[in-house]
Amino acid sequence: MADAHIVLTYGRDAGIVAIAGGERYRWAHTALEESGFHRDEAGIYRLPGDDEAAARATVAGLIRCAERHRTSVSTSSRPYIGDAARDIARLLPGRWDAAVEIYSHPVWQEDLAAWLWDSGELTRAVQSTRILYAATLTESVSGTTLLLAERPGHQHDYLLGAFPPKPFGEGHGDRHAPASIILPPFPGRAAKAITERFLPAYDRAVHDRRTATVTEALDRIHTEHDAWTTMVISGRYSDASPLGADALDDAIETFLDKAWPEFLSVMQHAPALLDKCRPAATAQPDDMHALARLADSLAHAETLDGGTRLNPRERRSRTWTAISTWLTYREPFLRQVRTAASHRPSAPAVSAPSRALPPGRPAPRRRPAASPP
Repeated sequence: MADAHIVLTYGRDAGIVAIAGGERYRWAHTALEESGFHRDEAGIYRLPGDDEAAARATVAGLIRCAERHRTSVSTSSRPYIGDAARDIARLLPGRWDAAVEIYSHPVWQEDLAAWLWDSGELTRAVQSTRILYAATLTESVSGTTLLLAERPGHQHDYLLGAFPPKPFGEGHGDRHAPASIILPPFPGRAAKAITERFLPAYDRAVHDRRTATVTEALDRIHTEHDAWTTMVISGRYSDASPLGADALDDAIETFLDKAWPEFLSVMQHAPALLDKCRPAATAQPDDMHALARLADSLAHAETLDGGTRLNPRERRSRTWTAISTWLTYREPFLRQVRTAASHRPSAPAVSAPSRALPPGRPAPRRRPAASPP
């Protein structure tokens, strides 16, 4: 592709659409503006097609003007991708909004590659082929955002992949990323493939990544807790020096300082996992008591991270209680979460807000995590 390039296509409502690209894409912008194209808020240049003769003359003038500004012009045989995205969005379950993205400068495409959450062909295409534009499909309730792009080397097909949910950060290289799929140029069939194949795979990938994030955070907290417990039992630091009373308080604070950042990951991702758990429909229905306690601990922990004024002693006590509860009931949580990954029972979920245990049925007794003296 030249340093400055213009691709022309046709939109049902937009008329003739012009998209500029290349490292010198501003040269193309100048040619379009001098030729009578109008730029919208999304950065896309349009030319109403109501008057066919006038539009043909404007395009001819654009070609001459583009030569003066060292810009090449080509036409696309495909329909405007904004139309394709809107047609598909209307057929998806839920409320989806479609928007066109322009990657005029190649660096913008490189930035796109870092954020794609994909283990399939879409990532390879973005990394190896110049893609000037694509369209996003965003579900207004969940925030799920998909990327629709023309499939390089094919005249009609599209590729569809996803961006990671916002809490995950960048998606490139994530082993849990779902694989993009190939879509036909027919909106009904494309929407059916997204609904029946891609979105379920995306949901499983989100669940798996959340599970991995919480598991890894709990593993690191458990390692720190084991080191703290060993030190308390021995009454000595790791270098064998005696552990005094004041030093013990400092050691507790050190443990909590290391554990709390990890626990923030638990607070961020565990509520969505708890919502998917259905203990009553599994072989371990009594796990519902453990999950209820974990949900309660998250509700109480929110006061620690929400600006509530607490004295240092109370804050330390609540922090320890929340962390030790998750260490105590870690196994039933992971057991239920892994079961939820492969089953979708219809029983009500255990939600993150506080929930009382059913009357007349005490929670099973478990050995709690070691408590500070």
